[in-house]
Amino acid sequence: MTVQVRNGVILVSKIKLAAGAALAVTALTLTACSSNDTGSASGSSAAPAATTTTTASMAAPTTSAASGGDGVTTAADTFGPNCKDLPAADAPGGLTAMGPQPVATAASTNPLLTKLVAAVGAVNGLGDTLNTAPAITVFAPADPAFAKLGDAKFAELAGQPAVLGPILQFHVLGKRYDAKGLQAAGTVQSLNAAGGDIKIEGTGDNMTINGAKILCGNIPTKNATVFVIDTVLTPKA
Repeated sequence: MTVQVRNGVILVSKIKLAAGAALAVTALTLTACSSNDTGSASGSSAAPAATTTTTASMAAPTTSAASGGDGVTTAADTFGPNCKDLPAADAPGGLTAMGPQPVATAASTNPLLTKLVAAVGAVNGLGDTLNTAPAITVFAPADPAFAKLGDAKFAELAGQPAVLGPILQFHVLGKRYDAKGLQAAGTVQSLNAAGGDIKIEGTGDNMTINGAKILCGNIPTKNATVFVIDTVLTPKA
């Protein structure tokens, strides 16, 4: 892939999905969320603005003593019915193995996220942008979530980067939250502010993200806390 930096902006070339559909380039700007967000947010500041290009859209909670209210979790904090489907411990894709890795790299080994990883890999520079963000929260649709869309719908979105870009942004928060922090906040705002607030409801294994069920939550990575969900979230705009 070709990546250039010009005046602080990451420029990348357009590439094609495996299906052969050409994807145009649309900007993804990692902007800080409103300082009014509450809950277990990371540190004293939100993720700084960073720009890349995108053409594809990307479950009882506990908080470890080490988290200190910053949204950072450990393997012991994960919850949800599908966590058992992850490889064990230090095996590639296992919770212990993913912990020290930045989020895009960690996701690439997670067997629940193969379609999401393929979509991210089809976007020059997107993986690097996610990996270098200092502290974010990622709502990651599992493979069955993309299957719900159907191949035709995905192809349609792939041909409309202006629509697909905001959908991708809607799955990323510019602050790091664990499940306890999300519950305390009640509503959070994604990088796609125009998409509307994301509502957090329920507790434990019944916790939902804008109605999407958490399949495995509080997954630790180096720079993000990940919640694997069963539905692709849809922004209002």
